[in-house]
Amino acid sequence: MDWEDLRTRIKSDFDAKNATREEVLKLCRSLVQTSSYLIRAVHRGEREEALRLAEQAAELSASIAHITADHPEVYTAGFVHDAQKEYAEARLTYALIYGEEIPGPEDLGVEYPAYLNGLGEAVGELRRAILDLIREGHLERSDELLSYMDDIYYLLVSFDYPDAITGNLRRTTDMARGIIERTRGDLTTAIRQSKLRQAISELERRLESGR
Repeated sequence: MDWEDLRTRIKSDFDAKNATREEVLKLCRSLVQTSSYLIRAVHRGEREEALRLAEQAAELSASIAHITADHPEVYTAGFVHDAQKEYAEARLTYALIYGEEIPGPEDLGVEYPAYLNGLGEAVGELRRAILDLIREGHLERSDELLSYMDDIYYLLVSFDYPDAITGNLRRTTDMARGIIERTRGDLTTAIRQSKLRQAISELERRLESGR
């Protein structure tokens, strides 16, 4: 056994893996940050900026997949999953709020667990959008987004598999359920208040016309 040759070969392999890991970590941080900016732009109604950020995030995600192609142990590390989840959440939030076609995991180039967890976390962003719409009096659009939230929940709850396979999807699903029920209550209250205001206005109009 040539111990020095063995050491050199193993060190070379470890050095390559470590260099890839460090590079991917930086890309993952950038992807998470860009995804956060994308969601912020969506809520601010800055559609052009949101589109630019979506394209930038897509490039970062593709770079991660390309760099890790020969290093599956890096690709399957937790930080890649987390970055893909944030990316999926941002892109899905963009599509749902702007009424565009909802991209699938293959369209985004992310793994199924990351996609499903990102979809579940998008429920929280839909709640934020609904509350903004309620304040602006757009109750019909709020109801449409609530319907999306229900669809997402029914999809997520249908996957009854161990967390090791789904990436802790059960926890995400439970959180989504709580968010949906609170949102349903808020929207129901807003609709009732709107109907009450309409009834009062109609009564006042009739009283005025009867004088």
